[in-house]
Parts: sequence; structure tokens; C-alpha cells
Amino acid sequence: MPTHPPVASGALPHGRSRTDAAPDLEKRASDEVTVVDPAMVRRAVSAAALGNAMEWFDFGVYSYIAVTLGHVFFPSGNPTAQLLSTFGAFAAAFLVRPIGGMVFGPLGDRIGRQKVLAITMIMMAAGTFAIGLIPSYATIGVGAPILLLVARLVQGFSTGGEYGGASTFIAEYAPDKKRGFLGSWLEFGTLAGYVGGAGLVTLMTALLSTHDLNAWGWRIPFLIAGPMGIIGLYLRMRLEETPAFAQLEKEARTREKERREAEKRIGVREMVFGQWRSMLLCVGLVLVFNVTDYMLLSYMPSYLTSELKYDETHGLLVVLGVMVVMMVVQPFAGKLSDRFGRRPVIAAGCAGFLVLSVPALLLIRQGSLAAIALGMAALGLLLVCFTAAMPSTLPALFPTKVRYGSLSIGFNISVSLFGGTTPLVVTALIGATGNKMMPAYYMMAAAVIGGIAVWRMSESARRPLPGSPPAVETEAEARELVRAARRTEVRSAA
Repeated sequence: MPTHPPVASGALPHGRSRTDAAPDLEKRASDEVTVVDPAMVRRAVSAAALGNAMEWFDFGVYSYIAVTLGHVFFPSGNPTAQLLSTFGAFAAAFLVRPIGGMVFGPLGDRIGRQKVLAITMIMMAAGTFAIGLIPSYATIGVGAPILLLVARLVQGFSTGGEYGGASTFIAEYAPDKKRGFLGSWLEFGTLAGYVGGAGLVTLMTALLSTHDLNAWGWRIPFLIAGPMGIIGLYLRMRLEETPAFAQLEKEARTREKERREAEKRIGVREMVFGQWRSMLLCVGLVLVFNVTDYMLLSYMPSYLTSELKYDETHGLLVVLGVMVVMMVVQPFAGKLSDRFGRRPVIAAGCAGFLVLSVPALLLIRQGSLAAIALGMAALGLLLVCFTAAMPSTLPALFPTKVRYGSLSIGFNISVSLFGGTTPLVVTALIGATGNKMMPAYYMMAAAVIGGIAVWRMSESARRPLPGSPPAVETEAEARELVRAARRTEVRSAA
């Protein structure tokens, strides 16, 4: 269903020329091409990235401080049982993410992206802040892990509408030729959240005794979520709706009200089964993206400590360094996806994980600082292939009228089944088999599935989003697109 977003500030008024171009060319460019507002694009990217940073600050902190949380909320004489219980609560949040996607996704397609992203920000901040206030098991007994689980479920429910909405928001604002670069900043926010979480946990681990960390120090990262949430909410409330969604609303108020009312009744069935091919591709792409992401950034710190008995502080510093390197590379990889295409970049990541997962983990298992850093850096640079390209790839799988909903549902189903359960499953596999190479095998299996999805997907770089007209940065580009379309029409007619 094609839509025609309103031209952003700086665009040509209908039927009036600001240059020597013919008035009909100006009007056609205004009608058929979106000229984006650079200032609004920057604000949209910043607000979306900050929300993602806050989400992954929490998930990163939870992963990096998992051993401590096990002592506080799940006391037992078995360290492996404690870690499994902690990661079980971690995974529980992912079980409700599809439900959150089914609620917030269709809501975002109905009432707007901006409103729903503000709601998810409030819920996410509240759930994270609440964890910092929960009494320990020693204080209230079994009520402590129950409250932790409830807070995690609130986080998971709100997160169900976060990534799909944030990536949709950026994709619908970005000009076609820069969608990869601008989308890469969403995952830059993810890495910034991880770096913030890892840095804070590392600092606390270095400065606090084990007793102080277990008694009160672990609460600090979660309590920081309160002010972070207020800042993020302020930024998101200042945003306007995306041009693509705004035009749908305009159509509803004018000549296409009846059709728009029908679109408002689009349900989960249409978002899933009406888009079944795109949904399967989304699940496959998200699977390889999130299995490798959670393996490297969430599970590896605990793997180094609990499985390889590596010093906790040094392990966190290595992960922190790898993430900083990834942040530096991230925007450049986004530009590469704009220049060469999303498929080549994602395919390179899949091939790299298939070939290098075992060698990288063997390096990590050697135990020396240099070997661990080299193995982690290799995996981190491969992961950038996904973090840079996925935010622009996934929204392009779906048309505007169901984009938020379909993407949120597909993304969160895949994350819940495969991504968020990665630490729990791999820990259990190692415990059952005694094979400490399981992380490598798990990443290789994910890479095979991701490769199949890349093979079946269409290239979306430098092309309009489905259901939307071309989006450009300048009026001159808009006029040139119309001229090119005219030349094509003339040749076709001849």
C-alpha cells in the first residue's frame, strides 16, 4: 500500500518553484518524494539510540553482575545452580517479550510510533529502578526472587515494543541512501549501554569488597535507571511522528478515512500470516544477530569467570575494550551497508562466525590476556556486521501499515526463543556435556540459519521502504528522481 509522506521542513510548497525548474516538476517532486528534515532526523536517531542504550545498560549490568545477583537472590551451596537461577530470571523477561510486541507493535501502527516509544521508555525505567529497591533473600526470603522476576517481566514486556519501534522510527525518518548509516547508531546506543554497564560493574568490582558488593553495591546500576529514563522520556516526547505514519493519519482525516479505519483494525493475524515470508526471514536474521550478540556481550563475562576461572575484573575489562572498538567501527560498517548493500555485510558476518567461532574460542580458552582479547575482538568485529546492518534491514522487510507490529512480533519471538535464552542454554549444555566449546558450536549453528535467511532476502540498500515513496536529503535530489522517472516513462511509452 503506497503512502506519500509529507515533505519535511525545507521542502517545496505544492505548485510553486524556488528555482528555474518548471512548476509541474516542482509539484511532482513535492508530491512523490520525501525531503527529510536533517534536524529532526538527528533528534529521532538520538532519542531512539538513548532508549536502546538504557535497555541494554540494564541487560548488560544484569549479565555482568550475575554471579553477585545469584548470591543475593538465589542462595545455595552450588555456584552453578545460582548462576542458572539468575540466568533463568534473565531469560524469563524474554518469554514475555513477544506478548509486549503483540501489544505495543499493533498499537504503534494504530496510534503512532512516538507515543508508544514514550510508554515503553517509562515502563523500562520503572522496571529497572524497581530491581534496585528489592530486599535480598536474606531479608524477606522467597519474596525476593519473586519480586525480581516480576520486575524482569515488566522490563521484558516493555522491551517487546522497543527495538521494533526504535528501528522503525529511524528507518522511516532516514533518507534512502543513508538508512544503513543512521540505523547503525541504534546499535551504537546498544553498545554504549553495554559499555556503561560493564564500566560501572568493573569499577564497583575494583573498589568494593565482596561483602559490600553483595550488601548494597549491586543496587547502584539499577537505581541509575531512574534519571536515565527521565532524560530519555524528555527526548522522545519532543519528537514528531515519522513522515510515513503522519501521512497515514492525514489520509484518514481527508480522502481515505474509510480505508484508514480498515487499517486500524489490522490484527495480529494479518501482521504474522499476511507477512509470513517476511516474518520467517525476520526470525532467521534476528536469530543469528541475537545469539551471537548475547553470547559475546552477555554470556562471555560469566563464561570467563565461572567456566574458565578467569579473574572477574580482567575479564570485564577485556569485554569493555572490545565493545569500545565495536563502537568505533559501528558507523563505518553502517556506511558500508549503504554502499555495498545489506546482504553482503550480513553474509560476511555469518560466514565469519561459521569459520572463526572455534578458533576464537580456543584462543579465549588459553587464558592469557592477549589471547582472550584477540579472540573476543575477532568475534566482536564479526558481530558489527549484524549490529550495523540489521536496524536498516529489518524494517525494510515490512510495509508501512504493519511495519511496527510485524517487526516487533517477529523480532521478539526470535529473541525470546533463541537470543535471550542463550546464556541459560549454553550454561546448561556445558553442565550436561562437560564440553566447554559449546558456545562456539552454538554460534556456528546460528550462523548457518542466518546465512539461509540472507540468501532468501532481497536487497534493500538505497531503495525506498515498502509502502513509502523515495526519501532524499535535498530538493535537488527530489527533482532529479522525478526527471529520471519521467525519462523512464518516456522510454517505456516509446
